Amino acid sequence: MRFKTIIASVKPDYTDAVVDAAKDAGATGATIIPARGTGVNEAQTFFGLALEAPTDIILCLIEEHLVQGILDAIVTAGEFEKPGTGMAFVLPVEQVVGLESQMDLIKKAIRDQYY
Repeated sequence: MRFKTIIASVKPDYTDAVVDAAKDAGATGATIIPARGTGVNEAQTFFGLALEAPTDIILCLIEEHLVQGILDAIVTAGEFEKPGTGMAFVLPVEQVVGLESQMDLIKKAIRDQYY
């Protein structure tokens, strides 16, 4: 099997919806990392202190055949068509260990998609 990682940066208000949509689309889990971010526009300041917007980074390790469906679900749930709500991208993964408990679910999801 080959895997890819979907990395999504979303506003905290969207995190639960994005993770739920990813899982409904076939993801077996997600890792959520709190972060701060800035975009094209400068961060607001308050007495000279930058007020950077909080964001959550969502990492999903996905079997490559399931990536597009899960990415589409993330984009919809995160309302990425609206400016400033988030973004996502996909990176290839060279090696994976520790998924033994999820392999049956991953194989079933792939079978269900193609057969």
